[in-house]
Amino acid sequence: MPSVIIGLALLALWLYCLFDVITTPEEDVRNLPKFMWVLIVVFLADVGALTWLLVGRPRARYAMYAAGGGQWERPHSGEAPRGPDDDPEFLRSLERRLRDED
Repeated sequence: MPSVIIGLALLALWLYCLFDVITTPEEDVRNLPKFMWVLIVVFLADVGALTWLLVGRPRARYAMYAAGGGQWERPHSGEAPRGPDDDPEFLRSLERRLRDED
């Protein structure tokens, strides 16, 4: 039973890395061309998957956001995102709207 669980975990790692290589933009892949990384992950399986995670994967995290129409974009550096309740302009506009309704 433990060998089945280990096998499934290695299969999941391999599939994750293969999907990650395929969906990573070409210009963000490190050390080798994207096509070579796909071949390494496919033919070397778990060793290739670990190698991808350690030396091929982009350093910066990428996030897909709905407003961008599914475009990959680097997270903005500098100021962390704020919630609406932390934005003074939003709070002023909310207060104005509440006063107008009364």
